[in-house]
Amino acid sequence: MTGASQLVGRLAIVTGGSRGIGLATAIALRSAGAGVLICGRSADRLDTAAARIVAATASAAAGPVATAVADVRHPEQAQRLVESAVAQLGGVDILINNAGVGRFSPLAELTIDDWRETVDTNLSGVFYCCRAAIPAMKRRGGGWIINVSSLASTHPFAGGTAYCASKAGLNAFTEALMQEVRRDGIRVSCVLPGSVDTEFAGNEPSEDAGWKLAASDVAQTVVDLLRHPPRSLPSRVELRPSVPRS
Repeated sequence: MTGASQLVGRLAIVTGGSRGIGLATAIALRSAGAGVLICGRSADRLDTAAARIVAATASAAAGPVATAVADVRHPEQAQRLVESAVAQLGGVDILINNAGVGRFSPLAELTIDDWRETVDTNLSGVFYCCRAAIPAMKRRGGGWIINVSSLASTHPFAGGTAYCASKAGLNAFTEALMQEVRRDGIRVSCVLPGSVDTEFAGNEPSEDAGWKLAASDVAQTVVDLLRHPPRSLPSRVELRPSVPRS
């Protein structure tokens, strides 16, 4: 199967898929012929996002589009998410762990709830989703897990203790899992974007942010990874704006 066609018929879960990088990734996957299930915490946002995915990929020979309300911080909801994907799509070949939150403030002002939400979403949520999805992937002979990390994981900054720690932990988790399941035909990679022009952490996309990456840039990187031949495993990709703000 050629790189251009090897995603046709594949079945993907995208967490945090109702907006930003997750939505762009779902559109890119379906444009490449995959079926997608997006999850998030708001049914209304998921419905709106699903309609956008269908409209953006109307000309593609694409697979189904499905949704599931799930909060990945809860292991039982992560398990139901995978079960929903199997029921609605027919299986799971690809898991894109994109759901994430950012709470940024000096440590003395960071609440315990903010710490827990950040770590539980950005790190524990990935563990729960991977743990639920890997058996389903093994039943289909393999698969690919891509975890969306951040350059903040390797370039910590003041005010980002929870976020930077959660993403650094995600990098280590990804590398360990990659070594664990590679002989099961499951490839595991991590994508580390720099500044992306999305609604993340309460921001709004802005014309003044043209120097930043677009969500579609990250989505293209994800799809390019998935098109690598089976003998190839690019385990970590760093992605940054070509010309950062001065």
